Amino acid sequence: MRIAGVQMDITLADVPGNLAKIIERTTTAVRQGARLVIFPECALTGYGFESRDEAWPYSQTVPGPATEAIQSLCRELNCLVIFGLLEQDGSRLFNAAVMVGPSGVIDTYRKVHLPWLGVDRYVDYGDRPFAVETAGDVQVGLNICYDAGFPEASRCLALMGADLIALPTNWPPGAEGAAEYAINTRALENTIYYAAVNRVGTERGCSFIGQSRICDPLGRTLAQANHTREEILYAEIDPALARNKQLVRVAGANEVNRIADRRPEMYGKLIEPHKHVRRGRQ
Repeated sequence: MRIAGVQMDITLADVPGNLAKIIERTTTAVRQGARLVIFPECALTGYGFESRDEAWPYSQTVPGPATEAIQSLCRELNCLVIFGLLEQDGSRLFNAAVMVGPSGVIDTYRKVHLPWLGVDRYVDYGDRPFAVETAGDVQVGLNICYDAGFPEASRCLALMGADLIALPTNWPPGAEGAAEYAINTRALENTIYYAAVNRVGTERGCSFIGQSRICDPLGRTLAQANHTREEILYAEIDPALARNKQLVRVAGANEVNRIADRRPEMYGKLIEPHKHVRRGRQ
């Protein structure tokens, strides 16, 4: 499968304008052979809201108007699209990412790890287990931005059979380390493809850092975007490479399997409840 990552500027609170850009860039990417097109976190809404009340009017249900519009596009172009939005569910508000295809919504992911930043200060914690869904011949898992800093999230998706993790993100200044190192590491340690798609532009004084990238199962960078420019990245995804966890460098002498060689019985500390309290959250 040929995939595309669309690094683009996003206008805060301009849902119609952002949706139009998603449609336009999807059309461009599909014309270049992409079957799956990935957009940034909160691509529909923008990220820098200063209260829950300010963000709420720009949120949507899933399915909803935006996913229905994207479904029509996917049906017309025979493609799949992943994009970020604010999802409302009753009185709850989530930072979410959806994967949409010709038949409708394939997967909805609600951000599990929330930094004290932007709209994430006001949304609810993601309440759904990690999941892997089929996109063509590729098994795809979703994370969002800050989730990439927690290796447990990617590992869960890898253990569930993900060939590719798509990470819509809004990396701000200070996240250069995540952009330059974490994505390659998540791909390497799980022997999977990893596509992190960031935004550019400035929103309420925050200039996002771009540097979107797509990595292969050996942790090598297949495509990388500029710091400040809107652009579309492309890469070929071969599921067989992600599913072959036994990496033979020298037969019988140098072989690595980062899934089979795990020692889960030694990791009990990871699932112990912690006593740390995040500012503003319990």
